[in-house]
Amino acid sequence: KILNEKRDKLEFSKVVCGYPLSIFFIVVNEFCERFSYYGMRAVLVLYFKYFLRWDDDLATSIYHTFVALCYLTPILGAIVADSWLGKFKTIIYLSIVYAVGQVAMAVSAIHDITDSDRDGTPDSMTFHIVLSMVGLFLIALGTGGIKPCVAAFGGDQFGEHQDRQRRTFFSVFYLCINGGSLLSTIITPVLRAQECGIYSKQKCYSLAFGVPAALMVVALVVFIIGSGMYYKAEPQGNIMLDVCKCIGFAIKNRYRHRSKQYPKRQHWMDWAEEKYDKLLIAQIKMVLKVLFLYIPLPMFWTLFDQKGSRWTLQATTMDGNFGALVIQPDQMQTVNPILILTLVPIMDSLIYPLIKKCGLNFTPLKRMTVGMLLAAIAFVCAALVQIQIDKTLPTFPSTSQSQLKLLNMGSNSVTVKLPGNDALILPAAQVYPFINNCNTKFTNLLPETNDLTSKPQEGNNAIRFVNGMKTAVNVSTAAADFGLIEPFYYSNYSQIKNGKATFTLRSGSQSCEYSTNFGFGSSYTFFIHSTLVFGSNCQDSVTAVEDIKPNSVHMALQIPQYFFITAGEVMFSVTGLEFSYSQAPSNMKAVLQAGWLFTVAIGNFIVLIVAELAKIPKQWAEYVLFASLLVAVCVIFSIMAYFYTYIDPTEIEAQFKKKINEDDEDDKSKPGKAEVEMVKRDSIKCHDEYDKATQTKM
Repeated sequence: KILNEKRDKLEFSKVVCGYPLSIFFIVVNEFCERFSYYGMRAVLVLYFKYFLRWDDDLATSIYHTFVALCYLTPILGAIVADSWLGKFKTIIYLSIVYAVGQVAMAVSAIHDITDSDRDGTPDSMTFHIVLSMVGLFLIALGTGGIKPCVAAFGGDQFGEHQDRQRRTFFSVFYLCINGGSLLSTIITPVLRAQECGIYSKQKCYSLAFGVPAALMVVALVVFIIGSGMYYKAEPQGNIMLDVCKCIGFAIKNRYRHRSKQYPKRQHWMDWAEEKYDKLLIAQIKMVLKVLFLYIPLPMFWTLFDQKGSRWTLQATTMDGNFGALVIQPDQMQTVNPILILTLVPIMDSLIYPLIKKCGLNFTPLKRMTVGMLLAAIAFVCAALVQIQIDKTLPTFPSTSQSQLKLLNMGSNSVTVKLPGNDALILPAAQVYPFINNCNTKFTNLLPETNDLTSKPQEGNNAIRFVNGMKTAVNVSTAAADFGLIEPFYYSNYSQIKNGKATFTLRSGSQSCEYSTNFGFGSSYTFFIHSTLVFGSNCQDSVTAVEDIKPNSVHMALQIPQYFFITAGEVMFSVTGLEFSYSQAPSNMKAVLQAGWLFTVAIGNFIVLIVAELAKIPKQWAEYVLFASLLVAVCVIFSIMAYFYTYIDPTEIEAQFKKKINEDDEDDKSKPGKAEVEMVKRDSIKCHDEYDKATQTKM
């Protein structure tokens, strides 16, 4: 009552349309912060792979380590806010840390800082790696630390008479989360695909990280501007610390009394009765019962969070041409928030009511089980897509083989006979790839060329020219300069983006143009005929030989796996939080939320372990492995759920309070006993005194 009166006297006079003016600053802050986080995270795995030059496994491992830290630090943020600084100061201080981390990431992606020879590649990769790792650590500390504070701080701004406005605020608040996520995963991949640089042009990761950094600074400034309007509750203590202390005392006390001379107790938590209130112990028992069900849950998050790592890397080997729209690999992640906004109302208003009308008891735990199965199906779909991609990949020589390419630069076909092989006819201006055992010796060959040993990165096309003329030819295009190619020699590979490209061929004062269209991830060798005649164009005098086929598997094939993983998320995550809240005492919901976030962190650590230790050579086999593990865990969870008994925490708490009151009445009638009970319980206060409005909601 005193708190509510204080709020009314302070800031609630400043209202706009019935809402405290302060909450508008909080909503804008949340939108900018979520844009900053998801925008940076959308391009992160590609930054590891293409800028830092890490392989897929290392990029995946560091990505999931970062995500795991982001879900561990909220526990620290909640404890600091509730026990020490308060929500307002915690948000301010950690937002500064957050912004510094984002700026560090943007600076780490500027290749010109260490590119002394100006070839577009950093000369000191150590500088970029160290700075980016420091930046990611600060971001994980910042985003995780403020995660449990912002929503609860917004709720604090409302009085008891503003329940309707508070509910509307939370709806708008979570709409801002999804809106920021959706917009950022659309915009930052587009920024990444641009080319920028001081001395040389490269993919603009610095811009892709710089815009989220700017949004985080805006979020901090907006939040500070509204500081004079906020109601700032004082720290009230954190329930998680009391729970941990009670559990620790119970374990320690049980160990002290492990001898058979002490009678057994009904539950191991009962060993805390010497120091802690029975109601608190009963509440912890209810929480532990739910936390036991959480044990299999990390496996779901192991699969779910790979949409930002493995699935994004998978998209880099696919065709993103949707006609008038070209989708970047990291933009496919936008399918997830779009489907969430679509499936949540469909599930709530159509699917669940329809199942109920059919007479099926679709309990929350059954929904979560189905959600896990849908996630497993998503990874089966990903495996099928990967098999199709693997069929289009080129066959490169193994360590025990060598590859010989035969180029016929003449105007007539020739017959070639290689040792140990049948004779073959090689048409004019064509190439024939020949893979042979490396022990076979060849003589009188042209100089060795540096052929590709993998598909071109980032969906680019690797292009080179071979000059069959007796004079040197200069070849250039808007995106690359192949330089002067000597007679009967070849150029180095240059990277060309998808779309139409026009090449200009010059020899002295003469020139002509050659145009062609490129897809994604191909490699071509263009042969300039010895009979080339310069003119307006030379389309008929240049032969294109496809060394590596372009990506032919379309990104649209990823939509089914995104659909199943999102449907699984809706049934698993949304229902899981609903179930947890319904089965936990009112003052223990933060504890369960901490446990839920901990399962997300553990799930990401599992990806790290598999990626680094398993080293499965085929990606589709890894997808199948994860799907199989989740199905196995799903069976275990369904068995655990079958034996779970749903409870009503409110009713149990009421029964305990009634029993305690009855005991107190009996104690008053017995002289001396009341004093003993007071001494027994004086070390802890009744936890119902915690006001829900002032507790941090994690």
